[in-house]
Amino acid sequence: MMAETPGCTAHAPPARRPVLSVVAPVFDEAAAIGEFHRRLIAALDHLDDISPDRCEVVYVDDGSTDGSDAELAALVDADPRVGVVTLSRNFGHQVAITAGLDRSGGDAVVIIDSDLQDPPELIAELVTQWRLGAQVVHAVRNERRGESRFKVATAKWFYRGIRRLTDLDIQLDAGDYRLLDRQVVEVLTSMRERHRFVRGMVAWAGFRQVCVAYDRSARYAGTTKYSMGRMVRLAINAVTSFSFVPLQLATLVGFLVATAALVAVPIVIVARALGSPFLSGQTTVLLVVLGLGGLQMMFLGVIGEYVGRIVEEVKARPLYVVVPQEHDDAGPVGDEPPDAAPALDKPAGDNRARHEEPS
Repeated sequence: MMAETPGCTAHAPPARRPVLSVVAPVFDEAAAIGEFHRRLIAALDHLDDISPDRCEVVYVDDGSTDGSDAELAALVDADPRVGVVTLSRNFGHQVAITAGLDRSGGDAVVIIDSDLQDPPELIAELVTQWRLGAQVVHAVRNERRGESRFKVATAKWFYRGIRRLTDLDIQLDAGDYRLLDRQVVEVLTSMRERHRFVRGMVAWAGFRQVCVAYDRSARYAGTTKYSMGRMVRLAINAVTSFSFVPLQLATLVGFLVATAALVAVPIVIVARALGSPFLSGQTTVLLVVLGLGGLQMMFLGVIGEYVGRIVEEVKARPLYVVVPQEHDDAGPVGDEPPDAAPALDKPAGDNRARHEEPS
């Protein structure tokens, strides 16, 4: 019998493995989680070719402090299809998604945020595209209501910049709302790097990918938890995880500076021999030294970002830690990905309570 995972609260195991799993990260969404769950369950109950008892919902409480845990506990008590993974602190949105994927058991897995900016009603169309053979179905934003022009513009530049800096065919204007086939999920859960950019990982994995367009709504309640600092960190993770262009840029700039210096040497010698006063004095030397010093420090910082990530990988710490519950008989979670899910025609344990991590 499969042991339960610390921090996973769930009811008695279903007789059969779920066909569809929904992974929903939660961070301080107490005001929205009830309405989100109501709309989500209504959407799952009206899927044409998947019965409600073949669906599961995996909430990941990413260190909430506003009472979201109590709201989630009530949902678990009310619905046997619901499970909750409680992380010991806020590990970040991308890690929370990973924790949910680790515990999902469905043949298809939908990732959706719980703030109701992304409509649960779109899941039916995502499932339809999956039934038609797609292994990744992206939900692409046509319109982004409730977001500032600055955020919309920077998001647009971000996606297009990542495509230029990497070899990834990352889907433009798509967030983390998407459906993944089980085969894709197993690839993602096998990738255990500490600095995660799930959208890039999905693009890297490949498989047949299609898009479904929708209009994104404003938040149902509360304010965004993605600060400017978190968005910048997510962008840095995206670049450093999938591109060596910053390092190559350092080499290119160094080559150009060295070439300029070689060209300037004979010019300066001839000019001084002819008595020209230009390029004389300490001011010029000071400006050159400051300029070169600034470039060196900047590229040392770039190299430091990559080296820091190497150090994090070598430490091999768990991606996340799960809070043990009273009914659990196992210790804190480790860093290994979960075992492969059982076949559909075999009885399975509770897939919401299976083994065992930011922008």
